[in-house]
Amino acid sequence: MSALLQVQDLKVAYGGINAVKGIDLHVNQGELVALIGANGAGKSSSLKAISGLLKPASGEIEFINQKTNQLPAYELVKRGLGLVPEGRGVFKRMTILENLQMGAFLKTDAKAINQKLEEVFTYFPRLKERLSQLAGTLSGGEQQMVAMGRAMMAEPKLLLLDEPSMGLSPIMVETIFDVIRTLSMSGMTILLVEQNARLALQMADRAYVMESGLITLTGPGGELLQDPRVRTAYLGE
Repeated sequence: MSALLQVQDLKVAYGGINAVKGIDLHVNQGELVALIGANGAGKSSSLKAISGLLKPASGEIEFINQKTNQLPAYELVKRGLGLVPEGRGVFKRMTILENLQMGAFLKTDAKAINQKLEEVFTYFPRLKERLSQLAGTLSGGEQQMVAMGRAMMAEPKLLLLDEPSMGLSPIMVETIFDVIRTLSMSGMTILLVEQNARLALQMADRAYVMESGLITLTGPGGELLQDPRVRTAYLGE
């Protein structure tokens, strides 16, 4: 397997705080890789640096064999990086349909865009039922569906998911994770940042555990799920 994403000695600092202190990670084509850890461990900062939203202090990020440290976020989108941000980031005064169309803003083929829309609706039929509804009036779970659908519209080669379960009801968490699982099984490459360690590790091919800006453990998701250190720190056992 070839690494679609390669991160070496990544450091991220802002406001004088070293949020990420030199991490190495990689994501191979077709993998679902989880990055777990407590709140404030540096997970989201890492994802923001990878997606071009934060400039790294140092280190190297390679996406599809090209260094991307200096590239703006929109250039990374063009190259096939899709981000579902923490907090969802939907356009609240736009309809569901308009939000989804924003995900395809780089595409010019109207027929292909419509086909992609229909594919998104197979994952999120609820969105099709209320296309003209303003995104700001939706529940948190429905906004998460919109955010994921919007990222899928760009047909990313790598999908970054930042805390998709945050603030959602248990039944909605189940729905969202079912979709993530289905996307992974269909061959999509995914890097998942998630506080719900149990759910993330159950699904992940591989995972990294992050503490205080450093990666402290790595291995297959199933193995980390059984690791006593992980069970004590993140699974409440």
